[in-house]
Amino acid sequence: MARLGWTSLRPVQELASHALLDGKNAVILAPTAGGKTEASMFPMLSMLMEREPAGVGLIYIAPIKALLNNQAERLGLYTEMVGLRRFLWHGDVKASDKRKFIKEPAAVLMTTPESLEGMLLSSRVPHSKLFADLRAVVIDEVHALAGSDRGTHLLSVLERIARHTPNDIQRVGLSATVGNPDEILAWLQGTSQRAGCVVDPPKQPSPKDLRVYLRDTTMAIAQEASRKAAGNKSLFFCESRSLAEDIAERLRNRGTDVFVHHSSVSLEERDAAEERFNRGTNASIVCTSTLELGIDVGDLDLVFQANAPSTVSSFLQRMGRTGRRDGQRANTTFFCEDLEPALQAIAIIELARQGWVESIRVTNRAWPVMVHQLLALTLQFGAISPERCWEQLAVVPDFSDITPDEFKTLIAHMLRQGYLFEAGGLLSMGDQAERVFGRKNFMELYAVFSSPVLYKVKTKAGYVIGSLEQAFVDKLVEQMSSFLLGGRAWTVQHINHSDRAILVEPAPRGKKPTWGGFIPQLLGYELCQQIATVLKGNEPLPYIDEPTQAALGAARDDLGAQLRKTSGQCIQYEPDRALWWTFAGGQINHTLKYGLQYGHDWKIVADNFRLKIEGDSVGPATLGLALREMRTQAFWGAPSLQRFILSELPEYRLSKFQQALPDQFALEMVRNYLLDIPAAVVFLQERLSLS
Repeated sequence: MARLGWTSLRPVQELASHALLDGKNAVILAPTAGGKTEASMFPMLSMLMEREPAGVGLIYIAPIKALLNNQAERLGLYTEMVGLRRFLWHGDVKASDKRKFIKEPAAVLMTTPESLEGMLLSSRVPHSKLFADLRAVVIDEVHALAGSDRGTHLLSVLERIARHTPNDIQRVGLSATVGNPDEILAWLQGTSQRAGCVVDPPKQPSPKDLRVYLRDTTMAIAQEASRKAAGNKSLFFCESRSLAEDIAERLRNRGTDVFVHHSSVSLEERDAAEERFNRGTNASIVCTSTLELGIDVGDLDLVFQANAPSTVSSFLQRMGRTGRRDGQRANTTFFCEDLEPALQAIAIIELARQGWVESIRVTNRAWPVMVHQLLALTLQFGAISPERCWEQLAVVPDFSDITPDEFKTLIAHMLRQGYLFEAGGLLSMGDQAERVFGRKNFMELYAVFSSPVLYKVKTKAGYVIGSLEQAFVDKLVEQMSSFLLGGRAWTVQHINHSDRAILVEPAPRGKKPTWGGFIPQLLGYELCQQIATVLKGNEPLPYIDEPTQAALGAARDDLGAQLRKTSGQCIQYEPDRALWWTFAGGQINHTLKYGLQYGHDWKIVADNFRLKIEGDSVGPATLGLALREMRTQAFWGAPSLQRFILSELPEYRLSKFQQALPDQFALEMVRNYLLDIPAAVVFLQERLSLS
């Protein structure tokens, strides 16, 4: 304690130490920089000191390599202080260092879910020996994994590792923001028989400095942000890579050092940005969610946000990067391009002030990861029976609603399509799977989330600036086209398609690359309802400026007045058209869209806030009748409606493993992403009872 400069433990560390030393599984909640890492690691290291493990005794897992690298020095200090060692294992660590670790394992292994899978699939890693005395797993930023394919993947890998040890592995999740910690704890426990608890000490309220500014253009945003950023260290969060590039280019040459940090900027560029930012005093990193997790970029003065994130959780994570120094307030300034993101920012702030944060919905029919794990098991064992696969996978909570018969249907389909091959009752990797996932020694298989085809962008000196997706590269013309990357404009000199490389030189201006797919961003019900509450209100908000207040006032006089007139449905009728302002969120509105389209020749467009319904017979009588029919479970349970919905669903590609699924399971994935029938029924019943 004296060496660390501490005089006492924080409440979260006191509470966690009792729970963990008692042998309980736990979810530990505390604000960013609130001491969660120490709350988990100190009692764990204490137990490892009492009886040093034979091999790895504790695995510390982080969602991203950058967070691992960031924690390596701190955990190295803690392990060294008690006479133990820690080892960092991920794709950037030298093979020679990994061989030394295998020869002489450290007590604490720091890794990512994908690297852990890689260890299981490697014939050079003696799993049974390495994990024979594994006692505990600590998962940092658990909210970033739970409810996602990567979370399912992690639990699957942990259950496979658990077969190598007689110990009931203690499981600990760390998070700053999660609305349903008890459910996350139940999910995390898996097959562990230990008691569990949530460590959530009372939060000490502290003043925040929050602002929402409505500005017409990105140039106006950049001008104002540069004035505020002058002489400070700031993070500027953007909701897309293209907007980050645009903002960064406009911020340059305004007196502040500007760096760009997103997934298409090269690792070297991102590392350099973090390093130079750490050393500087007048610098800004323009980033996407890549810097949302708890990576330490040094003392931070300000957080800016272009438009608004889609969740309260993201806002709290980002704001939590500031206010860590004595006398400094946590802060966020939102710069919004139009009223809709400004309303979203206001609603997020209001929900956070109420102490509300999203719950994470845990899945129990994770089809793409089931495919992934089947292929991984064939790679790990060479050949394995379907029965043994089921035995290993059925214990994972995220597969708990998949029946044995459905599992057999999946196996049969993968055999027909060549993803699996069967001989002597054993499954092995099929030719089709090797063609699709076998590149670079099956690196495509290690990562659960999809990796698009990328072209490296290089200067004449051979420096890699970053990467571009093929769809954008296909539109580029040599010696003519220019684009933004790393916050700078580049002209294309040459495109080498065989090497997937683009040679560039600096250009005076460029266009934004087009990134990402066409899958819509779905906002949650509570956030959209809060936007409606803001519109229906009339009180001024202390954290918005005059232009924003004027725009909000106009919206309150217009749509807000319509919302105040009715306690039930707010539907605006025009000839052959209706606008239904539900503010119910993306999933409920898309569910309502398909329900209304069934049996009606109506054209319907749904977003997070409304449905636009067009057709010859659209009116109060026909629409009212349709809504009354839709409020029953029987309506949605009808096989003909189910078939209709499946036939109308868009062909979203949510996972690279989707292509290996039978059609009914692939469509189920899209349906579960886009629709929420139980919530839509509740919504209709509540609203129609008020009408």
